[in-house]
Amino acid sequence: MTSSITARRRASEQRRATILKAAAAVFFEQGYAATSIDAIIAQIGGSKRNIYNEFGSKEGLFTALVSEAAEEALEALAVENIGSRDLDGSLSEFGRRLLGIYMSSTLIGVLRTVMAEASRFPELAKAFYEKGPGRTSDRLTAVLEVARARGEIDVPDCRMAAEHFVGMLRDNLHLRVLLGLQDPPEAKDAEAIVASVVSIFLKGVRADRTVSEMH
Repeated sequence: MTSSITARRRASEQRRATILKAAAAVFFEQGYAATSIDAIIAQIGGSKRNIYNEFGSKEGLFTALVSEAAEEALEALAVENIGSRDLDGSLSEFGRRLLGIYMSSTLIGVLRTVMAEASRFPELAKAFYEKGPGRTSDRLTAVLEVARARGEIDVPDCRMAAEHFVGMLRDNLHLRVLLGLQDPPEAKDAEAIVASVVSIFLKGVRADRTVSEMH
């Protein structure tokens, strides 16, 4: 009995994953407004009833796609053993993972679709932000609050500091990739970007000179 239930659950999860994968391909190619449920069914077979039973509507399907992408991103941003790491190590690991997420084909596709439809479907833009970028800042804020409690940093607003870090990491690079002006950076270039952002975030750019050295 248990094995039968487990098999049905796995089949349901596989069907859901198949639908979402097909939906992503169509949404990213045609845009939200132009995509029809029929076009998705043409990719995977089945019936409208299956999709409507699972997701409720086209909006529900796209929201589920955004949610899945956001959950995968947040799992990748779960920096383990934060309390035992120094801040430099925590930020470097967080930065590497976050940059990888920003450059992923799935997130780029979701973001392009959301931006193209934001004015007509503001609820989709809101869902994307709340499930993705907003929660990313929440995760980094927690990292910084741990560091502040340990006396490693002295900032009045960890949330604002987290937003600054994310903005520095995203930079114009993300926009160029989003616009198709360049490919995502190679591993060594991504590592250099993260190292630079962490260094500037923690140390700033002003030269640290004593009064005697300046005269």
